Amino acid sequence: MIVLPKPPNPEDQPSGDQQPPSTSGIFFPNADLDEVARHFIGNNFRFRENIIIPKMYGVVQIKTNEEKLVEAAFESCAFKSLMSCVMGYGLGAAIGLFSSSVNPNIADPLAAEKQQTAREIFREMRAATHSYGKNFAVIGAVFAAVECVIESKRGVSDWRNGTYAGAVTGGLIGLRAGVKAGIVGAAGFAAFSTVIDYYMRHR
Repeated sequence: MIVLPKPPNPEDQPSGDQQPPSTSGIFFPNADLDEVARHFIGNNFRFRENIIIPKMYGVVQIKTNEEKLVEAAFESCAFKSLMSCVMGYGLGAAIGLFSSSVNPNIADPLAAEKQQTAREIFREMRAATHSYGKNFAVIGAVFAAVECVIESKRGVSDWRNGTYAGAVTGGLIGLRAGVKAGIVGAAGFAAFSTVIDYYMRHR
C-alpha cells in the first residue's frame, strides 16, 4: 500500500490576502512522510568525506585499527623502558669490554707471582662487561620510564621532561650512598640530561 499526499482542495485555498501555510518538508508537506522519505533516501552528510587529512608527500593512507594498535604499543611506556634497558645493556657491555681490555688485571711477568691464564682474563672481562651492562640497563630503563610517565602527565614534549627524569633517576641512584649523594646525583644527572636534550633538539 503506497501512501501519497492528498491533492490540495480548492476550497481550502486561501482567499484574498491570506498567505499559504509554510511547509518545511523536502519531499512531502507532511512532516511524518517527509521524515520517512529522508530516512530511506538518506542525507548528504558523509563521515568519511569530512575527514581532514594533512597534505604530505606521497600517497595519503588512513591507518587501520591494527596499525593504530601496533603504533600505540610501540609508543607505550613499557616498550620504551624495555628498549632503553636493552640498548643500555649493550652500551654498558661495550664500555665494560673496552675498559677491561685497556686495563687488564695481569700480573707482572718479571715478578715471581703467578701469571693469569687466558681463561681467567676472559672470565674477568666477562664479569666487567656484565657489570657495566647491568648498571647501564637499570639507568636506561628507569630514565625512560620516568620520562615517559612525566611526558604523559604533562602532555607536553619539551626539554623539561628529560631534566625532571634525569633528576629523579640521579636521585634514586645516589640515594644508595646517602641523602647528600642523592642530591648531588640528581643535580648532576639533571644538568647532563638538559645539555644532551638541548644538543639533540638544536643541532
